[in-house]
Amino acid sequence: MPILNTYYDPPLIFKNGHVSTVYSGLFRKGAKIEQKRERITLSDSDFIDLDWSFAKKKTNKLIILLHGLEGNAQRAYITRSAKLFNDHEYDAIAMNYRSCSGEPNRLYRSYNAGATDDLREVVAHVLTNHPKYDHIIMKGFSLGGNMLLKYLGESIRVPKEVKAGIAISVPCSLHGSLQQMNRLENRLYTNRFIKHLQEKLMEKHKAFPSLLSLEDIKKADTLFKIDDLYSSKAHGFKDALDYYKKCSSLQFLRYIKIPTLVINSLNDSFLSKDCYPIKEAEENDDLYLEMPKYGGHVGFFEFGQIYHSEAQALSFATSV
Repeated sequence: MPILNTYYDPPLIFKNGHVSTVYSGLFRKGAKIEQKRERITLSDSDFIDLDWSFAKKKTNKLIILLHGLEGNAQRAYITRSAKLFNDHEYDAIAMNYRSCSGEPNRLYRSYNAGATDDLREVVAHVLTNHPKYDHIIMKGFSLGGNMLLKYLGESIRVPKEVKAGIAISVPCSLHGSLQQMNRLENRLYTNRFIKHLQEKLMEKHKAFPSLLSLEDIKKADTLFKIDDLYSSKAHGFKDALDYYKKCSSLQFLRYIKIPTLVINSLNDSFLSKDCYPIKEAEENDDLYLEMPKYGGHVGFFEFGQIYHSEAQALSFATSV
């Protein structure tokens, strides 16, 4: 599809990508919604927690929301999206990845940017146990956006009930994004992620001391080292580079066969040049790409309750 034109023009201060990223990530308040938690047991005996919120009327429509790295179903960008779709006659599932719902998961593995096996099980659970939903939209943010795009482009057939995908601020090239995160301008973000991930590794050490040593955790002081030590090997990859190569969604975009919208801002400091899939969008009639000049990473501030990316997502969902 041709690249989408964008009209996004935020207030002056939010034209700074870092302001947009930090404000939306740390200071934006979540929506006041009632969430009902459902725990599902996965095929490997682990569990995932799903946080449901509901439209005011009974509906056959559902949106599945996928959070970013070290996020959860209570993040503002998740609850705001859930409320917006609830208000427009969609029920919502906010998926918490393994270890992200406030309780450590049972196994040594947890989640990663390409864990479509878990996403596939969630979709299967919905179709089996909640068969009234025959119109499903899926929306992913950052790492969750990469997971979603990979899922949609993999060789395993996407169920007919899944009508569209929406991916926001997506690191389509995981290695390219990692190299971008190593830049000095991203040091504060990177340090925050490292701190959270090392805390998770400490939990894994306590549960599986023979698989992960304290010494190794202390040495894992960069995102690459954490991925090389744990994210890759715990999930069956040779090393970090193998993980990035096999899980980057860029290579799957050409195979997507349902309407899919990607919104990546041009001033997103987390994204490298190859995270803007212009060629892939031009060659795939089902792939729509919007590249606003502004927005930062999962930012897109607008006055009022609804951000630009949220309004675009709703408009796209209702058009398919």
